[in-house]
Amino acid sequence: MRVLVVNCGSTTVRADVIEPETGRRLASGRAERLGSEGAELRLPDGARQPLAGAGHGAATARLLPEVVAAAEGVDAVGHRVVHGGERFAAPTRIDEAVLAGIESLASLAPLHNPVQARAIRAALELLPRVAHVAVFDTAFYAALPPRAATYALPRELALRHGIRRYGFHGTSHAFVAERAAAHLDRPLGALRLITCHLGGGASVTAIRDGRPVETSMGMTPLEGLVMATRSGDVDPGALLHLLRTEDFGAAGLGEVLNRRSGLLGLAGSADMRDLEARAAEGDEAARLAIEVFCHRLRKYLGAYTAVLSGVDALVFAGGIGQGSAGIRHRVVTGLDFLGIRIDEERNRGARVCAAQPVAEISHPEAGVRILVVHSDEALAVARAVAALVRQADRQTEDRAIPVAVSARHVHLSAEAVERLFGPGHALTPERPLSQPGQFAARERVVLVGPRGRIEGVRVVGPTRERCQVEITRTDGFRLGVDAPVRCSGDLAGTPGIVLEGPAGRLVLSEGVICAKRHIHMTPSDAERLGVRHRDLVQVALDTEGRDLVFGDVVVRVSPDYALELHLDTDEANAAELRGPGDAVLLPTGRRARVRGPSAPETGSGWGGPDR
Repeated sequence: MRVLVVNCGSTTVRADVIEPETGRRLASGRAERLGSEGAELRLPDGARQPLAGAGHGAATARLLPEVVAAAEGVDAVGHRVVHGGERFAAPTRIDEAVLAGIESLASLAPLHNPVQARAIRAALELLPRVAHVAVFDTAFYAALPPRAATYALPRELALRHGIRRYGFHGTSHAFVAERAAAHLDRPLGALRLITCHLGGGASVTAIRDGRPVETSMGMTPLEGLVMATRSGDVDPGALLHLLRTEDFGAAGLGEVLNRRSGLLGLAGSADMRDLEARAAEGDEAARLAIEVFCHRLRKYLGAYTAVLSGVDALVFAGGIGQGSAGIRHRVVTGLDFLGIRIDEERNRGARVCAAQPVAEISHPEAGVRILVVHSDEALAVARAVAALVRQADRQTEDRAIPVAVSARHVHLSAEAVERLFGPGHALTPERPLSQPGQFAARERVVLVGPRGRIEGVRVVGPTRERCQVEITRTDGFRLGVDAPVRCSGDLAGTPGIVLEGPAGRLVLSEGVICAKRHIHMTPSDAERLGVRHRDLVQVALDTEGRDLVFGDVVVRVSPDYALELHLDTDEANAAELRGPGDAVLLPTGRRARVRGPSAPETGSGWGGPDR
């Protein structure tokens, strides 16, 4: 398959034709300095053509025919789009309604969405017979935990205006995380990563279990790190002060924050290479700009290490992250107490490219690996487009999955059963559950947390090697327990709880989780549905109450499973699912792997509408 990838920046259009399977580029071209008298095309054969004053639509109309011709045709077109809002949480085939949705989000990404929409319209006119797919930077963050996504504003106001943390550069962060996991030879889902995309736009993301749990950019790409022309974090009170005392109004303030701040505002240049050269010659403004840039990132690294409860690898990407040994040195120097220690010789010699995409620069004795990774957003977009197009022909009926609702429950070890119910006691099956070999036991226990207790919690059999308590978010607040979202069996670092039974009391030091929503399936189901063990997928529920799409659903494959989606009661209530139902597996280009035991006996066996 040949995928044309169109990537629009605020003053550029890049076009690449890529074979997603091999990563080979068949043709490339770009338009630069758009909107100015110096605008020009760089064609696939190396020639340059003037485009004085041209905008994104005109540049796209001139550039794409040249690139497509050089590649001898394309099968699909992928468009990187910065902001997808709450509506677009996965790669999406473009039609007029989708394009209108992209345009409606212009106020949230004023430097990007408007020009990207114009380029999409031009591309649709040029290539009307092939599929056009939008790949959204924000999609990677669609399931960002509410504690990270929520601003402390009046709830009704935030909901009315869609104010939340959306996150950006998701295509890059997801891509470099996967490359880092491959280099470390560990499953992505088993790693705690901090990925730093440092370029004209800059952001940092904390990733655990293959998904982001925190990120620096917010409702717009303006929040967070210092950037080329964007301010990053600023006290809102300072902005209110400017609105009261300056004569530029909201539009003028937006111009200041987006185009006149950051490195440019601090030192008169938006190019880090220029600033480093000036700083070396004694320019104090350049030195200050570099110090502010690095200091801001160091603060985020410390915060995200705390959010992740430790970090396995720190990843640098983007033009500055890949190209500046000096910035990498300044950012990590002095972080030995976190296990982050750089090898200066490795750092100075680090060079990454498509042929050699990863360089390791951490000290051999450091506890945290430090990587420089070549980010290839165009390849990531091409792969997402190819995956969506290939799955588009599958019939929806063939992707239906039965849904079961999992109530709070407990898995016990044989020793725990005797402790709670008496010596020699064995679990008594009351009824079989949907997963083969699993049963709801007659035995019940009491959960006792720091704040409250829950009576009559079902025990699920058979016994396991370790005890595990599965509760909902609502239960967690009732008990006073902050249970993380985890796959069954992934209990390291989880909180404990007290269990009470008729014959005794048991104090667990760990083992309480909110079960990550998941699908059990056999290998033949996985082959039919085009997924693999531990993939993250999306499913849609069509209920009489509230249709919902659930993201970050873990695929769990074993010959001992029966096909079924497991949701907890909070999730079922959100969809107003009142009994057994069906979900539909959605085509998506995103595929990550999550941590979690692979042995079938550790899979949750609870299923059915007992809520």
